Amino acid sequence: MKRISVCLCLIVVALQSRLLFAESPPETESGKILRFDFGSGPAAAGYTKITPETTYGKELGYGFEPGSKVTAIDRGSNDLLKGDSCTSEKPFYFSVAEPEGNYKVTVTLGDADRETDTTIKTELRRLALERVHTAAGEFVKRSFIVNVRTPRITDDRSVRLKDREKNAEAVAWDDKLTIEFNGARSCVGAVEIERVDVPTIYLLGDSTVCDQPSEPWNSWGQMLPRFFKPEVAVANNAESGESLKSSLGARRLEKVLSTIKPGDYLFIQFGHNDMKERAEGVGAFTTYKADLKRFVTDAKAKGALPVVVTSMNRKSFDSSGEVTNTLGDYPEAVRQVAKEENVPLVDLHAMSKQLYEAIGRENIDKAFQDGTHHNNYGSYELAKCVVEGIRQNKMDLAKFIADDVPEFDPKHPDPVDKFSMPASADRSNRKPDGN
Repeated sequence: MKRISVCLCLIVVALQSRLLFAESPPETESGKILRFDFGSGPAAAGYTKITPETTYGKELGYGFEPGSKVTAIDRGSNDLLKGDSCTSEKPFYFSVAEPEGNYKVTVTLGDADRETDTTIKTELRRLALERVHTAAGEFVKRSFIVNVRTPRITDDRSVRLKDREKNAEAVAWDDKLTIEFNGARSCVGAVEIERVDVPTIYLLGDSTVCDQPSEPWNSWGQMLPRFFKPEVAVANNAESGESLKSSLGARRLEKVLSTIKPGDYLFIQFGHNDMKERAEGVGAFTTYKADLKRFVTDAKAKGALPVVVTSMNRKSFDSSGEVTNTLGDYPEAVRQVAKEENVPLVDLHAMSKQLYEAIGRENIDKAFQDGTHHNNYGSYELAKCVVEGIRQNKMDLAKFIADDVPEFDPKHPDPVDKFSMPASADRSNRKPDGN
């Protein structure tokens, strides 16, 4: 009888331990994999259970963001990760407290009884996965990389954030990783998060590059992650209204240099705001060119590869339907820096001219929100141009381009009437800074 009692006690202790392990907060130390099981059924071994009632809080360290309208499903399967899930026909957001760095996120998508359609964006509307469709009973696992950052550079130095970055754009600078599940019927069964050391594409630029916080505004930098395999990160440090000079003053280059490493890339695209600066000796071939060379030199000193990008054209056509240059000598100054410093050039100014003219003056409003800034379609096509520029330069980075991304000719853009991108929840009429 004593042996039976001891065995029973051991069994009870084991069951209690398993329950605690499944329901307790995740391990957030570097090198650990966080595993979350979504739905109303029992948690799979080694996974933390997530239900619609799991709301993010600092003490918990994970959960759905307030306002997320989520429904739990339990199909009663023996497969605990595929038998239950969380779903919605509206965008919903899941966050996990994580320190600055790059993270590989793996999601299990699908439903035993119904088809699903899921688009995933991360942090501040960075496109990660596009239109992942599953038939009823079909399940897929997909991975992507998310870059998390904070304003801190050193103990006594930080990025000088604008008011908009502290409010509408705060998600881009906080100490957590946020995933936006979107689509006609997104359905997630599990999420795994692992800190990784991968090559990073850093972006510095203005409102045509940065992560725009609200629909319908969008920029090519926040579309870029979708076009790469889960083996490279995109760290978008661009910000609306910035010039090379103001970006230096806000310590954005300093922030990038504090984490960039050999094998990383720094894409630099300014010009729209620089051309409006007025002072003695200020100009495309003087101060602008000198500042751009500083960005290039500093990136090289860290062992990274700088890539200079000419600004895309504004929405400006002449009477014959040809795009006119409103950027003066600034694109040419970038081309000269590329040649003089022997660094790759992505000539987005030239490619955007071809792109806009192919879209046509009668349809170009379907790519823009105003004369300078783009919507989802326009930024998506410009991101394709940037990816094509990577291919044309034969960068090592090209090996990380996703397998489903073919070569792109700006003269033959995607038909605008066939383009579809699920809208994020936040909308605003407020224009981005800069023009």
